[in-house]
Amino acid sequence: MENSIHEERRLSFFEKYLTGWVILCIGLGITLGKLFPQVAITLDRFSIYQVSIPIAVCLFFMMYPIMVKIDFAEVIKAGKTPKPVILTLVVNWCIKPFTMLGIATLFLGVLFKGWLPGVEIVKGGAQVELFRSYIAGCILLGIAPCTAMVLIWGHLSRGNDGHTLVMVAINSLTMLFLYAPLGGWLLGVNKMPIPWQTIVLSVVIYVGLPLFLGYYSRKWLIAKKGFKWFEGRFLYYLTPVSIGALLLTLVLLFSFKGELIIKQPQLILLIAIPLFIQTCLIFAITYGLAKWLKLPYRDAAPSALIGASNHFEVAIATSTILFGLSSGASLATVVGVLIEVPVMLMLVRICVKTQNWFK
Repeated sequence: MENSIHEERRLSFFEKYLTGWVILCIGLGITLGKLFPQVAITLDRFSIYQVSIPIAVCLFFMMYPIMVKIDFAEVIKAGKTPKPVILTLVVNWCIKPFTMLGIATLFLGVLFKGWLPGVEIVKGGAQVELFRSYIAGCILLGIAPCTAMVLIWGHLSRGNDGHTLVMVAINSLTMLFLYAPLGGWLLGVNKMPIPWQTIVLSVVIYVGLPLFLGYYSRKWLIAKKGFKWFEGRFLYYLTPVSIGALLLTLVLLFSFKGELIIKQPQLILLIAIPLFIQTCLIFAITYGLAKWLKLPYRDAAPSALIGASNHFEVAIATSTILFGLSSGASLATVVGVLIEVPVMLMLVRICVKTQNWFK
């Protein structure tokens, strides 16, 4: 049964070469930000509690086509299978934050320290060595498990959408309780301000609203038009909307941050190296543990991808509140956005190529 499902869900031509489209859109976003900086600045100002409204709209249209495809019987089944849920929680909260701290400290605090000189004044007037600020940004990425775009990665890998959705819901709840104390401890500060409104609003816009509309519109359309029309016509025309919204999100994100990236290309590379290693390491650990636990591929792939990806919106918002928009920490979180999509697409491809490793 699972093999037949995998055969049905082949990547389309557009999805197959998505990495190329992503690189093109990143380049287009940076170029637009450079040529028309005022437009990007104006759009970036449309935000509520650090959540960008233009990006929120794009992410909604990225999530809705995935949500409407989900058979919610799969969600109920996924919730009754504890192994992948426990695996994802252990990796996200007991392994990932500490490997991020170790890798970021090794590269930015030891190996690359000589290339990262200088100090900066952060909020409150304190002086901080720049390399420490970059490490702080990496930490904020490492403790923010993905709760939105991972639905795209799980779907492209032909994983269990029900399991992915269950884990998105659990990650959203655990972030509310664990993000602040864990972040405060790892950053070495007594009280870490946490953007509760940002987390709640982003979960509502990126997950809650598309989930609600997806569930009820699916139910209504199937009752009205029948499953054959829903699958053959409605989903056929809706599928490109999700990928198109992803690409438009990237154009917007990098038009907002284009100037920053152009001014400091060498820093981007130095920060990207530990982030890339961290992402691949966590993916390998989770994928290996899933194999050891004898999980089926449809649970193993999204578990590994959830562990590898980050909720960069929350990380950017937190770094801005803690250290300021022009800080090294904020730059590190922006680099997280820069490498997230191409690297996750690479890992999706690895999943698809290795699915025969699992039952």
